Amino acid sequence: MRFHTSTVLSLSALAVLALTGCSTGKADSGDPSSSTTVSVHPDGESAPASAPLSSAALAKRLLDESDLGEGYTRTPQRAAQHDGVTVIGCPALENLGSEAAIGGSLDFPHKAKASFTYAGASDSEVAEELYSDAEDKLSRNVGRIFEAMTSCPTYQVLTGSTPVTVTTQTVLVARLGDEQWSQLLTFTTGGRSSIVKQTAVRTGTVVVVVSGSPGLVDAHVRKAVTKATVVRSAG
Repeated sequence: MRFHTSTVLSLSALAVLALTGCSTGKADSGDPSSSTTVSVHPDGESAPASAPLSSAALAKRLLDESDLGEGYTRTPQRAAQHDGVTVIGCPALENLGSEAAIGGSLDFPHKAKASFTYAGASDSEVAEELYSDAEDKLSRNVGRIFEAMTSCPTYQVLTGSTPVTVTTQTVLVARLGDEQWSQLLTFTTGGRSSIVKQTAVRTGTVVVVVSGSPGLVDAHVRKAVTKATVVRSAG
């Protein structure tokens, strides 16, 4: 079974539980041993935004195919679906509820998203989300959601009549901004598993979220943060 990154791993409990975007086959998990990145702070060209950026400005700062390299194709955004999804065995995630998301996204006024498929040894996905708001609101809300998502090491999700076991693990992440969070999630059903990694970095009034195959997340998170937070004369 494969969980589409852009459907499952929006940075919200509801989107994580939107498992109706499954298809058969085992997703490429990348190399979990590479979950800790090299500790280098963004260079002098990068700086936190002093005020929230508009959605249009964020969209210009998303990674594109030229940033990612050969073999990547941008995929259309899939509509988030939350109906018929039930959490079993994780009260914190259940209690988070709809305050975490509107339409599969964090409840911040400015946002932009992009997702890509990589045609390598086997198809893999990587998705990026950008959000902008006041620093304290970003820090508080993103931290609360990650805490809820990782508070239960193992729980079950029912999507329709299909039970899915979800295992979460907090992983170390290098200092890439003012704050950073990272986790591995393993989705198991019918004897098949899919592993995805999600790393979020806050730099000033911008949060960068990169999700997908662990190897692809590690390969692209630094350039995503740099492109999202670099100071541009036309910003």
